[in-house]
Amino acid sequence: MRVKKPTLVITFPTTTAALGWERQCEAKGVPGRLIPVPVTITADCGLAWAMPPQERGRLTELEGLPYSALIKMEL
Repeated sequence: MRVKKPTLVITFPTTTAALGWERQCEAKGVPGRLIPVPVTITADCGLAWAMPPQERGRLTELEGLPYSALIKMEL
């Protein structure tokens, strides 16, 4: 069984926003990956960005990119 660990989950208003976020994170070396939105969260888009919570400070590098919510949870 996989051990759950703290994860920062970022949801988006549209799929286009999620894909733009992924592109910018990869370009700037911000760790994380796109995942399906966890069933415990409601979101406008079916995709979310999952990243280590200790990297939250790196989000300032992505100013201007749209997102709906930042949620810390165990995944």
